[in-house]
Amino acid sequence: MNGKPNMNTPFPSPADAGNTITHRGYKITTRKLPILKAEPIEHMTSKLGITPPEMIFGDNSASIEHAASGWSINFNAYDALDRVDKTGGSMLQVAHSKAWQSTREKKHESITEVVKPFDWSYTTDYKGTFHSDSHKFEPSSSPIPLELLKQPDPILFFDEIVLYEDEMADNGITMLSCKIRVMPARLLLLCRFFMRLDNVLFRIRDTRIYVEFSTGQVIREYAAREEGYEAVRLKLASTREDVLAQMRDPNRVAELLPIIDKSLEQLAGKHG
Repeated sequence: MNGKPNMNTPFPSPADAGNTITHRGYKITTRKLPILKAEPIEHMTSKLGITPPEMIFGDNSASIEHAASGWSINFNAYDALDRVDKTGGSMLQVAHSKAWQSTREKKHESITEVVKPFDWSYTTDYKGTFHSDSHKFEPSSSPIPLELLKQPDPILFFDEIVLYEDEMADNGITMLSCKIRVMPARLLLLCRFFMRLDNVLFRIRDTRIYVEFSTGQVIREYAAREEGYEAVRLKLASTREDVLAQMRDPNRVAELLPIIDKSLEQLAGKHG
């Protein structure tokens, strides 16, 4: 990009068509592009009003679209970061926060905005960016049918993307990523926020989108999990596993964290 960034440019930018499969009337698209450069980061910072994570893959995205019924859902870094608490009210009040802020002031010296208080763990309850003129998600009691997902169905399409990542001033990791797999009869998308703040806390926020092609059923499940660092370490220490290695595995950690918040929704009406 030449000159100043266009402040009206959307996130993610339409720079690349990505990888796409269309199956049973559903179009699934993922995009994996390089980390954002300085100008797009400055643009995003200005729009968000918070200092960005160390690594922002602002052009990455995962989306599901059903053209016949006019709805789509997209997962991208900008909208996820826009859900981060910007008041500082839920900021982790630990000694590491000052060290983190110091690294940010050095890293982004070209950004003249004062670093305002906000949740420096970049915790987000992002459930995707949904678009539809006539459909909406409503509370439901129908869970995602795990038994169907356990069947040995062939995988028609699989991809995994990272939306953002930060090493929290070398005190852990915070990361938002998406995985999607498409099978002949259904698909599942998982958008996962994972945080490990060493000696303090583990945090996971999962959003799952499930689509059953034959019925058009669309389920959105959100679950927030959280547990103290030491409690997780003790649980792993009672096994014969490599504790430090397991602490870096979001799938393993998720098994150990209690649910603190959960919601279940379904797209109203038939959409297949």
